[in-house]
Amino acid sequence: MPIVVDIDVMLARRKMSVGELADRVGITPANLAVLKNGRAKAVRFATLAALCEVFQCQPGDLLRWEAEDAAGG
Repeated sequence: MPIVVDIDVMLARRKMSVGELADRVGITPANLAVLKNGRAKAVRFATLAALCEVFQCQPGDLLRWEAEDAAGG
C-alpha cells in the first residue's frame, strides 16, 4: 500500500508502549495494531486528531506516501 503509517517511529521517539498509546487515544490495542502495521483501510479523522494530540505532531508526521514499484504493485 502506498500510504505508510509511522506510528512505530513516533512510539520509539516518545518511549511509549502500544498499550499506553491505545489508552490515551481511546482505541483498542488490536485496532491500533491494525493501523500501525499498515493493514487499515481507513482512519477516522477523530482518531488521527487524537494521535496528533498525544504525540504533539502533525498528520504528516504519522502518514506518508510511497510510490509502489511497477513490478510488485
